[in-house]
Order: sequence, then structure tokens, then C-alpha cells
Amino acid sequence: KHPISFKEFPATLGMEGAGIVEAVGEDVKILNIGDKVSHCMVIGSYSERMLIDANKLILLDESTLLNTAAAATLQGLTAQYLLHESWNLKSGHTVLIHAAAGGVGLILSQWAKHIGARVIGTVGTEEKSEYAMKYGCDYTILYTKENFAVKVKDITEGRGVDVIYDAIGKDTFSKGLGCLAERGRIVCYGFASGPIEPVDISSIRSISGSIATGALLTYTKNHIERQKNANQLFDLINKGVLKININQKYSLEEASLAHSDLSGRKTIGSSILIP
Repeated sequence: KHPISFKEFPATLGMEGAGIVEAVGEDVKILNIGDKVSHCMVIGSYSERMLIDANKLILLDESTLLNTAAAATLQGLTAQYLLHESWNLKSGHTVLIHAAAGGVGLILSQWAKHIGARVIGTVGTEEKSEYAMKYGCDYTILYTKENFAVKVKDITEGRGVDVIYDAIGKDTFSKGLGCLAERGRIVCYGFASGPIEPVDISSIRSISGSIATGALLTYTKNHIERQKNANQLFDLINKGVLKININQKYSLEEASLAHSDLSGRKTIGSSILIP
């Protein structure tokens, strides 16, 4: 279902990490030995050391913890573009966030609440429901027991939501279209349950609805834009506005267990691998 693009095995996995710069090339002017940095969308972070292009690194403030940066860079920058680029979330908007107790979901929920939105989140268990309510959600919907589309209409008194952030895909997308308010938008940034079936866009024409997709790579290619967005993210983290809870820590040797826990939906919040 998800073919791996690596040409040879074994291959080093991992798309984000954080650490201390141990050495720099002769022509590198933007970093110094001892700098705290993080990165994302660069394959190879399941390792003790990485050789990486300086232009792909994010310079961190001294107050930013490396564990926090390792857990929050990719997920936090994803939340940043979803809230400010895919849809410009404003105070007073109502938002539906799928997988609200996951790593991206928890950051999205907190950030959306900080902006002033009303936040509805879908979760898979009662435990995750309680957790999400502590981190930004005004309402949670247990999708394993409730029809989230019906519940959203109940919560919003029939109006629907201004924006839906959907990383689930196949199992949630079509129902989500029926949850949109007039001029609302559904943003699909993942396909955890599989690819989305073809959509008849005329189904949301009457409400002037829209569909958008998102991919973090397009917002991290430019070094200046990436650093600006990261500064915004880590400033909110360091101020305590966004709380990054690392609830699962694994050694590199336990990487397979980490993947099993994640695919089995046994995790809450963020997970990191520690060399």
C-alpha cells in the first residue's frame, strides 16, 4: 500500500531530529560548532550522528530543549502551515480536528484555541478524549461510538465548521464534507486510513465550500521561510502557550516497537527515539 522509495536496504529512516553541531564545513557561515539545531523532512535521523546540509537546519534558541525540538519540529511546522497557510484561522472560527490526541492534533488544538477558535476534536478512546480536552479541545467526539458528522451538526446547531483538518483520509473525508459551514474548507494533509475516493466537487458548491491539500515539504524548502515559521512555533512553546508532551521514549534499538505502538494507536502525544 505504501511502497518505500529507498533503492537499497538496509536504509536509515527518520525525517526529523535535533542535536548539537559538532563540526562545520569550511564554507558554512550560518552555523557554528555548539549550536543547537533541529531539522525535518530530511531522511536519516534514526542515527547517532548525521551529516546534513547547513541550509536544511533550523537554528534553535538556547532555551529550547533538544527533546522538545525532536518531538515538535515536524509536527509543529505542520500545524503552523495548516493554521496560517492552508486556512487562515481566526478568532471565532469553529474547527474540527481529526486525531486530536495525536502529535499534530494536540499542537493544532492548543494553537487553534490560542488563536481564539472553538475546537472540536475526534478521538478513538475515552482516555484520549480526556487528554484532548486538557489541551485545547472544547468538545471531543469518540468516533468509535459516535457518528462525528451528526455530532458536529449537534454541537454547532446545524451550522457546521469553518475548517476541518483531516489526516485520516478514506474513513473520514466524505463525511467531513457534510460537516462544513458555508464557505468552509476541508484540508487533507494525510491518508492514515487509505486514499480518498474520487469526490464530486459539486456536492459542496452550494455552500461555496473548498477542498485543500497540504504537504510540509513545500513549506520547508526555503531556509528563510522555514526558520521564520520555526521561530514562531518555538516562541509559543517556550512561552508555555503550546505544551509538547513526550509520552513515549524509545531507544534506537526499540524503533520497531515505536512503529508498532504508533500503528496500533497505542500512543498519545509525541514519541521520540533517543540514541
